[in-house]
Amino acid sequence: MNPFEGMSCTAAAVDLPMAGTAAHVTGWLCIEHPGAWGRDVLADQVLGPEITAELAARSVAAHVRPTLIRRPGRNEFTGTRTVLLASSRPEGPWCERFEITDLRQLFDIDLHLVHGPAPGIGARVDDPVVLVCAHGKRDQCCARLGRPIAASLSADRPGRVWEASHTGGHRFAPAAVVLPTALTYGRVDATTAEQMLTAAEAGRVSTVGFRGRGCHPPIGQLAEVAVRERVTAAIDDLTVELEPTSTHDPTLAGAAVVTHRDGRRWRVTAHTVAAPPRQASCNAAAKPTVYLEAATVEELIPIAG
Repeated sequence: MNPFEGMSCTAAAVDLPMAGTAAHVTGWLCIEHPGAWGRDVLADQVLGPEITAELAARSVAAHVRPTLIRRPGRNEFTGTRTVLLASSRPEGPWCERFEITDLRQLFDIDLHLVHGPAPGIGARVDDPVVLVCAHGKRDQCCARLGRPIAASLSADRPGRVWEASHTGGHRFAPAAVVLPTALTYGRVDATTAEQMLTAAEAGRVSTVGFRGRGCHPPIGQLAEVAVRERVTAAIDDLTVELEPTSTHDPTLAGAAVVTHRDGRRWRVTAHTVAAPPRQASCNAAAKPTVYLEAATVEELIPIAG
């Protein structure tokens, strides 16, 4: 018998660690769409078949994640859409904002620009922008738990907090991503969400509910989280470098070296842990479940000379 049967996906996942679970994304195209979203942003063709097919091809080619956004609360479509183009690269992340009146204007944007410096083709966004997953058609927990968080955060920050389509990891709802740095959080409440955004505004990282920075793959995310839990560091103080996969120790999932701006370095190794099967989404069948766990966190001693 499945002990998690009948539970929401968030209740079934309450014991699972979150470090290393952020979606690995370095380029974002966020499109305001107040209407219904469907279950899948592209497969359900919510922007129309012609627009969706071309947008899907361009997004895949440029390695950009298309995301639908809407303002928290009830709002009517005015005919003008906000579009956010963001680069979440580890060095020099940026976000620019556009206003469009026709979805075909999306094709005037070269999505490959996310892999370089800010192009200056839109209005520069200097303050952190928050995407709170509220994609009810994808998972009930995201809508039920995410929408109140988005509403709470947006009260004092209009235009900087958006309800968003699937950001990854709805079992950790309420889930949020801070752009352009791709700081990713889960299980936030009104208090921890405010701490998350206040810290980001100050160039810092709140570690409560921190799942990782999406610009890194899972091992890198886990390594950064492990180090941030031990030291105080601003957002840009840490760099992460993955080590080649070891063939000598099959129990390890990987390793990474995290370097602080002040010269301190840590080597973090990770292994994969199996957990009892449970549903990844509400009303879904139970699946085998694994998570990453830090095996060792070793501060490296500088080599003299």
